[in-house]
Amino acid sequence: MTVALGSPGAPAAPPWANQSSGREFFLLGFAHVPALRPLLAALFLAMFLLTLLGNALIVLLTALDPALRAPMYFFLRHLALVEICFSLDIVPQLLVTLLRPGRGVSPAGCALQLLLVLSCVTSECFLLTAMAWDRYVAICRPLRYGAIVSPRVCHLLAATCWLAGVPVSLVFTVWLFHFPFCGPRGIRHFFCDIAPLLSLVCADTRVLEANVLAATVLIMIVPFCLIAVSYTKILATVLQMPSATGRHKALSTCASHLIVVVLFYGTTGVIHLRPKASCSPESKQVVSLSYTLVTPMLNPLVYSLRNKEVKAALGRACVQRRGIRIP
Repeated sequence: MTVALGSPGAPAAPPWANQSSGREFFLLGFAHVPALRPLLAALFLAMFLLTLLGNALIVLLTALDPALRAPMYFFLRHLALVEICFSLDIVPQLLVTLLRPGRGVSPAGCALQLLLVLSCVTSECFLLTAMAWDRYVAICRPLRYGAIVSPRVCHLLAATCWLAGVPVSLVFTVWLFHFPFCGPRGIRHFFCDIAPLLSLVCADTRVLEANVLAATVLIMIVPFCLIAVSYTKILATVLQMPSATGRHKALSTCASHLIVVVLFYGTTGVIHLRPKASCSPESKQVVSLSYTLVTPMLNPLVYSLRNKEVKAALGRACVQRRGIRIP
């Protein structure tokens, strides 16, 4: 099932990507537009800095502001931490690939990046599900909200979201790198991902691919279905509310989360549920940018612009930063 880098319709691989000696991998992200690499590096660096700044601000606000101590903001803080980890895993290597083409990545470095990518994607899937469950209990079971969504439950859920994906990610990473890689080790992507690495394996990987698909369904489709069920029940409850103000308030607290869910699942699903889709590697790179760069950058904006409490906390932080005391 080896896919040659020089397959019909594919841009020619750079000379250094065809080195057969050594064990290093070469990331060929955006090799088809060499003239744009400096511009892309500047753009991605700016997006990276905005991502770190925005998500770090969310972490600090939800940790320090007493008005943002609700479970919803507890999960939001962990989502921001996942986005920071995701960006730190992807973007520095992407910038190196753009500015220093030809620099190889060791098998250990590639495996570590793959492990972290899979772990972060899994954690985000579970965190988005936990946030949907929190909104469901808050709107559909308001009288029991404090008892059900207790601090202990929140911490247990957060720990599960962070740790549950690590064993699965570790198994698939070790399994994949157990196979022999043959021919040029040029990865037609800007980071080490399962699909482009599978194309370099010179062995039968059908069992691995079947298990990857099964795990993807469990990790992505099942949480997405739970989110859909939660919001179906939320919508049914909201429509029964007699007050228009109550309906608007309930929907506004869910709108930000729904936007993030659509952005995340709409892009990751295309890549991970159809790893052998007929679209070109260059098209997959563009789609991958959506959930590795664009979504982590937009999440803080979505939550801060659509959430009055976050905007109020940001305003208080700015005022206090200027040395003005407010009640």
